[in-house]
Amino acid sequence: MVSPPSQDALHASPDAEILAWLRLLLTPGLGRTTARRLLASAGSADAVWRLPLSTWAECATQAQIKALTELPADWEQHCSALARWLSSPAPGILHTVIHLGNSQYPDCLLQTEDPPLLLFVQGPAALLASAGPWFPYPATLAMVGSRNPSAQGVINARSMAQALAEQGLCIVSGLARGIDAAAHEGALQARPGPSPCTIAVVGTGLDQVYPRAHTKLAQQIARNGLVISEYPLGSEPLPRHFPQRNRIISGLSQGTLVVEAALQSGSLITARLANEQGREVFAIPGSIHAPQAKGCHALIRQGAKLVETADNVLEELQGLKLASTRAEPAQEAAKNKASTPNNPLLQALGHDPMTLESLSDRTGWDAAHLQAQLMELELDGLVARLPGGLYQRLTQS
Repeated sequence: MVSPPSQDALHASPDAEILAWLRLLLTPGLGRTTARRLLASAGSADAVWRLPLSTWAECATQAQIKALTELPADWEQHCSALARWLSSPAPGILHTVIHLGNSQYPDCLLQTEDPPLLLFVQGPAALLASAGPWFPYPATLAMVGSRNPSAQGVINARSMAQALAEQGLCIVSGLARGIDAAAHEGALQARPGPSPCTIAVVGTGLDQVYPRAHTKLAQQIARNGLVISEYPLGSEPLPRHFPQRNRIISGLSQGTLVVEAALQSGSLITARLANEQGREVFAIPGSIHAPQAKGCHALIRQGAKLVETADNVLEELQGLKLASTRAEPAQEAAKNKASTPNNPLLQALGHDPMTLESLSDRTGWDAAHLQAQLMELELDGLVARLPGGLYQRLTQS
């Protein structure tokens, strides 16, 4: 029998059970699969270190057994960091950690092949102090896409997320640049309700924000939704973390909507995982000439549901009982705000990016007049200037 970590070693800070889970998570080379085998044999994380060596040998390799007998590197620092983080949230926010088997651990993640051992969670104190469920599955939809989206893609993501959040769906994404950020921002524009309006699943420890430019956005999400991570405090934004966290984004959601994605986009990993988890996959089509649309078109050819409006998503999820937070969805408000002006330049632009020269050929206008008209439309939010001297018409979806 191997002795469990002593109370002195555990630093007597967070409770022993959470620290035993943290030790499992930090044990080098152990992995989630082996950890779950040990947990199944022991019944609890703390009891793993009371198992006989023969049981360890049935579950783990010799190298893993050796690692289990030693405290993880920088163990004291990890314990201290966790204690500080748990005790020092911003006003109105709570920090907590939940593990497999905890009453608040999302059942929808238990249905996936590789559920995380621990979830570090920050969110509104009113929610995290309540006895009700924190995660609103199945009224959840993942929205993912390119980190370098088109101007139209950002508009689509933001307005779609707002419209869906106003109909009671919680928007799940990854706090990355581009479509992720636009989806979170759109959901936050919906009127707040008792449930989270958006959930950010991040690829770092929750003691840092990546990218740093999204610090304010992360704070807004923590006040109105949830920010979660499976990675311990101090974890850097390593490249491997982001594809791994995608299984949590799709696992927390009844469906995944891809807004814009190139053929090699990580968003397609999330869509594939959603499909493997038996969840719905949706995609917004785009221009046949746009690289950011090719991944969405591939998904649609493979059977993903084509989405043009929020209603297309809601119709597929019609079994849900959604609580609308506003009488008029954002999409209808946008339509009522202003229909597309009957502008000859907008008509000439169509919906594909065009050069100034091509526009001059279509309209017969000289470059100076064209640039003046394009600037007016750009200021009105109807046209975007793209890299390479291209212009694109924007549609407020």
